[in-house]
Amino acid sequence: MTLTATTAPDRATIGTLVRAWIDGWIVSRGTSDPIDRPWGWTIDAGQADHVSRHVLPTPAEADVRELAATTSAPGTWLKLFADDDTVRPWLAEGWQFDQPGYLMTIPLTAERPEVPAGYTLTTWTRGGVTRVLVRTAEGHFAARGQIAPTGPTAVADQIETAPTHQRRGLGSLVMRTLQNTAYESGATEGILVGTPEGQALYSALGWETRSPMASLYFRPTDRPTGR
Repeated sequence: MTLTATTAPDRATIGTLVRAWIDGWIVSRGTSDPIDRPWGWTIDAGQADHVSRHVLPTPAEADVRELAATTSAPGTWLKLFADDDTVRPWLAEGWQFDQPGYLMTIPLTAERPEVPAGYTLTTWTRGGVTRVLVRTAEGHFAARGQIAPTGPTAVADQIETAPTHQRRGLGSLVMRTLQNTAYESGATEGILVGTPEGQALYSALGWETRSPMASLYFRPTDRPTGR
């Protein structure tokens, strides 16, 4: 992957951004507080296919090898802020790659997106998380997303557009609405981890890619999992 920045990312800065992403993600998902580790953080997600995750902002080979070799619980995830090819040789049997992620940021500003004809937009805030729902005039689901401001940063999460409603500006509508909500709450920087497909949308909206992220889960016999 080629980063949009002209120089290699400063790993200290990436560590700060990853922690800000975690702070918003745990609010967005309602998980446990992160537990500090020498190499990063552990978070309990509490789902059958996502029991817990270890997040390493600057993954070192020795740490990854030890975590990979000593994990025996299915549903354990690794979030390693490096590309897949770098970490692949460090893994033990039973680890499966999910699709890669990309840590991205944007300076937040006021946004006034228009809702495309034929759609309605609803927003609500609960527990520090603002959610956006886009529906057709008939009430059918079209797109969604949520954002969790935590002081100066805000983490966008679970952005989704229904396949039959893609390429109609709904992803942009959701993102810009979320960004404006966070800006009005006092946040100055947006943070997210996007999929390869999402990276294209976010880049077009001005988000900058700061680091790749390898995403892996432990499952000795691979089968589909929920994200």
